[in-house]
Amino acid sequence: MKQGSTVNLNRNWLFHLGDEPGADYMGWDDRAWQRVTLPHDWSVEQPFDRRNASGTGYLPGGTAWYRKHFDLPESAAGQRVRITFGGVYKHASVWVNSNYLGGRAYGYSTFTFDVTPFVRPGENVIAVRVEHTEVADSRWFTGSGIYRDVTLTVTDPVSFEDGGLFVSTESVSEDGTAKLSVAYETAGADGVSFTLADECGIAAETASDGGSGIAALTVPAAHLWSTDDPHLYTLTARALSGGVTKTAATVTVGIRTFRFDGDRGFFLNGVGMKLRGVCVHHDAGALGAAVPKDVWRRRLEKFKSMGCNAIRTAHNPPDTHLLDLCDEMGFLAMDEAFDEWEGAKNKWWQGHNVYPPKRFGYAEDFPLWHKADLEAMVKRDRNHPSVILWSIGNEIDYPNDPYVTPLFQEVLGNNDANKPAAERMYDVKKPDASRLAVIARELTDIVHALDGTRPVTSALSFPELSNRTGFADVLDVVGYNYKEKFYEEDHAAYPGRVIYGSENGKGAREWKAVLDHDYIAGQFLWTGIDFLGECPGWPRRISQAGVLDLCGYEKPGYWHRRAMWTDEPFVKMAVGRADVKWDWPDMERFRWNDEEGRLMRVSCYTNAGEAELFLGGESLGVKQASSEDPWRIKFEVPFAPGELRAVVPGASDCLVTAGKPAVLSLDAGRAPSDGIAQIEVRLLDEEGRPAAGDMEIRYQILGDAEILGIENGRPDDLTPYSSHTRRTFAARAIVYLRVNGPATLYAWGEDGIASSAEMRIRNEE
Repeated sequence: MKQGSTVNLNRNWLFHLGDEPGADYMGWDDRAWQRVTLPHDWSVEQPFDRRNASGTGYLPGGTAWYRKHFDLPESAAGQRVRITFGGVYKHASVWVNSNYLGGRAYGYSTFTFDVTPFVRPGENVIAVRVEHTEVADSRWFTGSGIYRDVTLTVTDPVSFEDGGLFVSTESVSEDGTAKLSVAYETAGADGVSFTLADECGIAAETASDGGSGIAALTVPAAHLWSTDDPHLYTLTARALSGGVTKTAATVTVGIRTFRFDGDRGFFLNGVGMKLRGVCVHHDAGALGAAVPKDVWRRRLEKFKSMGCNAIRTAHNPPDTHLLDLCDEMGFLAMDEAFDEWEGAKNKWWQGHNVYPPKRFGYAEDFPLWHKADLEAMVKRDRNHPSVILWSIGNEIDYPNDPYVTPLFQEVLGNNDANKPAAERMYDVKKPDASRLAVIARELTDIVHALDGTRPVTSALSFPELSNRTGFADVLDVVGYNYKEKFYEEDHAAYPGRVIYGSENGKGAREWKAVLDHDYIAGQFLWTGIDFLGECPGWPRRISQAGVLDLCGYEKPGYWHRRAMWTDEPFVKMAVGRADVKWDWPDMERFRWNDEEGRLMRVSCYTNAGEAELFLGGESLGVKQASSEDPWRIKFEVPFAPGELRAVVPGASDCLVTAGKPAVLSLDAGRAPSDGIAQIEVRLLDEEGRPAAGDMEIRYQILGDAEILGIENGRPDDLTPYSSHTRRTFAARAIVYLRVNGPATLYAWGEDGIASSAEMRIRNEE
């Protein structure tokens, strides 16, 4: 929601890594500081170091300062001026013109300061101190710094309050007439007016008194928002004084109805559908937590092609750009607030589940900040038609981490295979799990007070306990993490309860548990994309849980899930060695290369139900899909070089034994809307096929652009992200550039292989 005259302040910040007492002073000499463009994450500018935490990807934190000089015109005198920070990780303190405004502890909250008393026409200075000294404060990579947008809003004093507009769909009748409610809160207005319009013109208008209130809009023949047709309207709201518009604000509106049913699942606009979702963390590898909108767009386009229709923001409020894209592209969203409440969870710093843990994190700030942070998320995001669920927490009830109960003497969670015996046992000196129901009720009430149109949920890791403590009863919709085995039992035991998989494995069994039960609303896979942190230990820096790798390229599990979630005939082959113990998709590769005669397992991922395999033009037979996994057909084939082809009714796929790298391909793709180019790097053989081999590539940019980072997705590649040289992985990489004008990226590999890509993209910011 943009109110009044809002400008982006991302450019020309000054940055100093390290503490600088006195830098809050407006006149501080900052001429030697580094010039940066927001969003900015200083963690990924530093080397990987095993002395940092495995949970956050072995990247550092620290303390740093940012300063921004900006000018206000004479016309700003007497106006209302506000500065909004999309996210600062973490413990931010903010000054304007030497005046201390306050701070924000939570690194994921959007927060606004009214700086009207402190700014002036002419030069002004913002100073921000960021303190992230303990990096073992999370179970995934957090980033450090001002890693989301900063905006400046100048309006008349008569205006709308921050988050002071909320549009909701009250009903849609059979003839298509929609009734909308507009809740508003103004400062000094004696009247308000509202106009709803789309590309076809004005759809509805109304007016009301000033102050605070609720207005009604009636929209005949409403064009509904859906995952297949994400139609959007724009509401223009005007704050009036004496009949004159003082401030205008706009809100993007999607008209839709939805409901959850304990026996029949989820309905959007009256049509039953399953939530086919993925969980996503907020980083993008080389970019850290400073992820531009177009990077999310590329990822979401691939999810859409996979058949995905829902996104879970694990486990914190996301960048608003992600929700904007969900609105625009037709994804439903589960907006999540917290990963821990009062009790600090285990934070791994020497490898996943390697004891002892550390226990820093949001728990130390939760008692003071939880209400403000939860309200900020709901008020910021409640106008997004994509958002259908508010999650107040993820795995807060994880057994013995730290909450315990005498009802279970010994408990293991879903990642506790190596947990020491003492950590598995009930300990009366730890926090009692019955406390969670009390906190959950408070958080649920906070959400309901701001938005009564969406249900409140939480992703439970221990529902067999939370059912008995009352935690689950507080929730409108109950999420189960990896607990499909309780679906039937709990549906019978708790009539009317809405159940869905809030976090699930990617196998066929997990999806069949959704398909086979009408009352299960859907599932969210762990995860959509590989992410920094939560790694098994040095030198691996990432979690490989995604269906997309850290570059955003499809993994075998992607095609397995596409077979489950789409209907258009297709087949995709992936190959692994038959003697490998673990038979799961991501142990495979998209390459037909190995030793002559070695027995290979060929997986055909398809929704066709059968596949025929050919090697060198000779049929190896037809196989039918199994009832256990109808979407993966496996063959065992001794390797021989040549062409391997899979054929299904209506589609085919081919792998050909590849040669060594001979061509370096740079694909700039389409011009980005936010000035960020994503250059896909591929090594090809002499025939133009993906090459069998990798090499180190050196990059240089000439022109009006800069290299933001290079990613290859390899889990144990510890090349600093600040380097302009990186090895490919599976013959691929990706280069992120900020492009302001004409520029050329040059790349040099081994054996004289080189390439270049020209870009003529101008940032419109």
